[in-house]
Amino acid sequence: MRRLLHRNSLLAAGAALALGAVLAGAGLGAASDRSQAPATATLAPRVEQPALGLMGTIPLYWGEAEDIGEILGGQAEPHWARAQLEERYRLHPLSALTEDALAGLDFLLMAQPRALSPAENVALDSWVRGGGRLLLFADPLLTGESRFGIGDQRRPQDVILLSPILDRWGLEMEFEEDQPAGPTLREIAGQAVPVNLPGRFAPPAQGGCTLEAAGLLADCAIGQGRAVVVADAALLDLHHPAPEAAPALAMLVKRALVRGDIAGKSLPPYENDEQGLDLTSRSLVDALAATGAANLSTSVRNPP
Repeated sequence: MRRLLHRNSLLAAGAALALGAVLAGAGLGAASDRSQAPATATLAPRVEQPALGLMGTIPLYWGEAEDIGEILGGQAEPHWARAQLEERYRLHPLSALTEDALAGLDFLLMAQPRALSPAENVALDSWVRGGGRLLLFADPLLTGESRFGIGDQRRPQDVILLSPILDRWGLEMEFEEDQPAGPTLREIAGQAVPVNLPGRFAPPAQGGCTLEAAGLLADCAIGQGRAVVVADAALLDLHHPAPEAAPALAMLVKRALVRGDIAGKSLPPYENDEQGLDLTSRSLVDALAATGAANLSTSVRNPP
């Protein structure tokens, strides 16, 4: 019996060697598999999406919700823009603008934000000057529908109140009271942009900002950073977005939140220190606090 087992073992070993030789000759051996494995077999590491801060009373991130229960239960109506933005960015909703909150961000989108505190004005200006990229929708008379009535804090802010920071950047918003109401389109860089009772920026008294589309858009080089400000927010309408809304948002995001000037023009250096203003100083914070109400009431030259 031992001889038979030994003989069978020798036969099996010989067969294995013969099979190995055949496979090696055909290039199918294990060593050959390793040496000839295609380069695509190793997956490239995933490129992490850049972070985009979100702030504003238009509910881009959470959707229009009655309370936290609707958000947690998935019952809040989502805003269409969130999915579009998440194709390119990791979204970070911000409740306040502080130095710490902005420190890890290169990009920020503000959609009809509430009035900023003096400290928030300081933090935002410093962040942009340090190289931050901002896309700001500032509507003097918001026309989008909301499930919440006037006076409800969950309702998007009807009138923008940002004159301190706009003044700092050399921008003055105007509103034409007798313009016809209703949705219409304006062209920016060849793209139709939906608007409804938009504002407009007056010609800047100093360099740094260029205006387009009859003052609807201001493109400002501010220190090492850039702010693109749109004097309307109709394209962010949650309940009845225009067909042009999504491509218009894509165009504005690409324009504002990329490095370099996609319009193919170099912006003049920003200079706004003739009056000795220093937004990092405690004196200016105190001055903004003392005169905040008066300044905020003049966010538009002719309020509706």
